[in-house]
Amino acid sequence: MDSRGRRLENRPGPASDRRPERRVTARLVRADAYSGTSPVAEVMVTAVRILDDGAWISVDDQRVVSVSELWRLLDHGVCDCQMADFLVEGFVEVDVVDRTVLVRAAGQCVTCGASAVAGWHPVGRIVGPDRRFAPLAPGDVRTPQV
Repeated sequence: MDSRGRRLENRPGPASDRRPERRVTARLVRADAYSGTSPVAEVMVTAVRILDDGAWISVDDQRVVSVSELWRLLDHGVCDCQMADFLVEGFVEVDVVDRTVLVRAAGQCVTCGASAVAGWHPVGRIVGPDRRFAPLAPGDVRTPQV
């Protein structure tokens, strides 16, 4: 009910259109080699999510990967082409394994025209103590990760 006593309906809007973020825990191990102390585990949490109806991948509230990129896929299952030139049209899922950011993307092979949702492909890594995102180079050949 609002302040006038009217019943509020659950209407779609910007808040309900957002996909939930996925918080990923990265375990970093460091050791002081000079003093001979045992390794110390540090736990860092990194927020990874899809924004704008699948148009962007966000890492720690920074837009880092967008659609309209052309990926070279090997062993992909998208089409019969040995090497697919895959035009990314939207992101479907995002996850992190170890420090590698993986996505499932919908798109089209520009060579043969086949459309599909590709398997889990890497888009970059979370590196360093400041958890910055290091993207793959645009020309890198991507193979699906299990």
